[in-house]
Amino acid sequence: MTVPAIELHDVTRRYDDGPPALHDTTLSVAPGEAVAILGPSGSGKSTLLNLIAGLDRPSGGTVTVDGVRVDKLNETGSARYRRAKIGMVFQFFNLLDDLTVIDNVVLPAQLSGVTRSAARLRAAELLDALGVARHAAAYPGRLSGGERQRVAVARALMNRPTLLLADEPTGALDTASGEEVKRLFNDLHADGQTIVLVTHDLPLAESCATRTIRLVDGRVVADDVRAVTTGRGR
Repeated sequence: MTVPAIELHDVTRRYDDGPPALHDTTLSVAPGEAVAILGPSGSGKSTLLNLIAGLDRPSGGTVTVDGVRVDKLNETGSARYRRAKIGMVFQFFNLLDDLTVIDNVVLPAQLSGVTRSAARLRAAELLDALGVARHAAAYPGRLSGGERQRVAVARALMNRPTLLLADEPTGALDTASGEEVKRLFNDLHADGQTIVLVTHDLPLAESCATRTIRLVDGRVVADDVRAVTTGRGR
């Protein structure tokens, strides 16, 4: 039996005495799925992503990713879990401006103890696969938004993560760059990468996601799935 990539059971997250940011959420994501999380501001989208990433802990319920009980991890265990299992892509790229493109990409591998030569070889392969190899020695500030997001995705894939999490990956991009990133996520999913993305970009969700989960006031109000065929993993 295939182990779910993500499994949440009765997950609630409260931050104060008000309504919970996430309320009694139960869901399962299979390996190879591409899931878009939609909903208005304050609906619990970012809370859900942070719980899956181990950046936050639930007030109740369980969070399991690739067989790991994320809600039981301490701070050190959470950091190790993210390095081993999670790749993260952010709206504003979060690249280090004083490092070259390739040095940004190799950073997660170096933090995991991979040798510099092996890390640079992996980084070069990813930059080539994502169409930005010619910028390896450049600094992020010299790249377009779409190119910087491709570099950010390369960095996220560096340690061959089980799960790629993306928080508004097209939110800071112009239309042309957004289309580039949309095609990139389609390619990643076609290669078998499991993806969960939070987005307000409906065309991105419709193009890239094989499943759409809608949140309102911390509750799942819709969970729509369509058939997909996936290929190899990166």
